[in-house]
Amino acid sequence: MSRFDLSLYLVLDPGLCARTGLVETARRAVAGGTTMVQLRDKGATTGRMIATGRALKSALSGTGARLIVNDDVEAALEIGADGVHIGQSDRSAVEARRLLGPRPILGLTVETPELASLVDPAVVDYIGAGPVFATPTKPDHKQPVGFEGLAAQVAASPVPAVAIGGLKAEHVAEVFKAGADGLAVVSAICGQPDPERAARALWAEITAVRALA
Repeated sequence: MSRFDLSLYLVLDPGLCARTGLVETARRAVAGGTTMVQLRDKGATTGRMIATGRALKSALSGTGARLIVNDDVEAALEIGADGVHIGQSDRSAVEARRLLGPRPILGLTVETPELASLVDPAVVDYIGAGPVFATPTKPDHKQPVGFEGLAAQVAASPVPAVAIGGLKAEHVAEVFKAGADGLAVVSAICGQPDPERAARALWAEITAVRALA
């Protein structure tokens, strides 16, 4: 398995990123401190995912940031991405791991402490925990759990956790207080006038909070 850093995890949204573009948004975000980038485009064909993913991989080459593909294992393998993130309604984690092999990163969304406790660390490398708040970028999400719910999911998980769901710079301290290893954001970077500046502000907050820990 590749080493990875969940500190600042950008989930790309094709609608929100339309003005700047997915690849340029990711490039600028990583320049500002983003450590992982997930390509999520539920409306894309595997072919389009592969084309976008290859462009992203090229743009992120040499930065140390990890490229994750949402759900589409076949596209991830063609791209040579660093890993895949799946949800509870996607294919099983065991099946995804079988297709990926042992090295790529595998993330899994959980929404309850019970689901977090069922994670097999031999199969899954990290969880996406939440949703902390309601967010329009994923209208089908489960009921928001708040920071208390986030802490319960993190405590139950045998693997590292990245918090997700409507998170912004002002939430960084609470995210780490809950025990998460980082925060995943969409609109806090995607669609911002200056994605690099937005990422830099988040990274500065992360650094400041960790310095006080």
